[in-house]
Amino acid sequence: MTSSSVQSSDLLVPLDLAFWNIETAAHPMHLGALGVFEADGPDAADRAAELLAARATAVPGLRTRIRPVWLPVGGAIRVPMPAFDPLEHVRLAAPAADFQAAAGELMRRPVERGRPPWEAHVLPGADGTSFAVLFKFHHALADGLRALTLGAALLDPVDLPASRERPPAPTPSPWSALDPRTLPRRLRGTAAAAGQALGIGTSLARATLGVRSCAALTSTATGTRRAAGVVLDLDDVHQVRKAVGGTVNDVLIAVVAGALRRWLDERGDCSEGVEPRALIPVSRRRPRTAQPPGNRLSGYLVRLPVGHEDPLVRLRSVRTAMDRNKEAGPERGAGAVALLAEHVPALGHRIGGPVVAQAARLLFDILVTSVPLPDIGLRLGGCRLAEVYPFAPLAQGQSLAVAVSTYKGRVHYGLIADAAAVPDLELLARSLRDELDGLVAVCAREAGLVTGPAAT
Repeated sequence: MTSSSVQSSDLLVPLDLAFWNIETAAHPMHLGALGVFEADGPDAADRAAELLAARATAVPGLRTRIRPVWLPVGGAIRVPMPAFDPLEHVRLAAPAADFQAAAGELMRRPVERGRPPWEAHVLPGADGTSFAVLFKFHHALADGLRALTLGAALLDPVDLPASRERPPAPTPSPWSALDPRTLPRRLRGTAAAAGQALGIGTSLARATLGVRSCAALTSTATGTRRAAGVVLDLDDVHQVRKAVGGTVNDVLIAVVAGALRRWLDERGDCSEGVEPRALIPVSRRRPRTAQPPGNRLSGYLVRLPVGHEDPLVRLRSVRTAMDRNKEAGPERGAGAVALLAEHVPALGHRIGGPVVAQAARLLFDILVTSVPLPDIGLRLGGCRLAEVYPFAPLAQGQSLAVAVSTYKGRVHYGLIADAAAVPDLELLARSLRDELDGLVAVCAREAGLVTGPAAT
């Protein structure tokens, strides 16, 4: 490798390495986003595919692949792909009558690891009034915020906030660790890191006590996928938030808890006493500030109060748990398990990846993540983006992951599941809508009870 190529590349940070090494054929580690666009003519999908391919060549982050390096042993690096061909990544599919069904099948397939690990599948609508694009980005290439930046670079130009990334840091010399002048600083850092790891590990151990999950949220790997989505009104979410307090995210998580209860009961699985652990990823990036490349994630671990019958009790329970996590911060507690990756050497990630993948079931039961989107109108080839459903990776041993985005006054839930374990995913999607409707009705009823006597 030439010196210039080293300077234009960057080593994968430990969490990137973890995502790269825990992937299996049955559990690919890519993020997804299904965008549904309004077609302005019969050739809209064809034009969209041509635009995506043409624009991809101008986005440096989409032209980099991941390959191993000699030092650090077990490490990997992002390097420019020689002879990058965007047509290997942008594909025009056959017309689809059901975008979600097509997305589920495409999410099943891992991205090609020998070239830049991303794909864009253009799906013409069978009725000709719309088309969809499914973006897939390997988690080692991008976290949610960076995936948004990469995807937005392929859409029509808009005035997005400038994305500032620090240039890659020079690769440290393998002999730098032997410099005696750095010994005190390294010892202090090692002690602090050990203390943080011990605290997270202790919290994880406590989080496994008294877990009341359910069989519906765990599965044996089948390598199959099913996708579903639902769109809700953001005004309804704000109405609940104003009535009960907390944040929009608190309401969105509580809606998931209530929907799980409805879903379990309707499919004949008892929800009584169920309290699954939800991992809520938290970005450690600061908006509009220079950040090093690579995943910067932590998380909160929240027990979803599925077993509680009262929807307001469920919401207040979620709010209390989230407040407690925020007070502790994203670098402490059981949800900060992603930070443990920083304390594992590169070779440890390569060797221990399969073991870590199998441990996900022990750490949490379901992933519930929020993906931010700009509140501006996005277009591709002049065609308006009408809906956008984010999809999260599905951890080994788990049957369901939930991602949510707000866009143009609406909330989009994207669900990804093991198709064999969850054949009724559409029922859960409907339950999300029913749960928010129920919360709105309860809040309106509560407000009526409060204001009614005064009005008389």
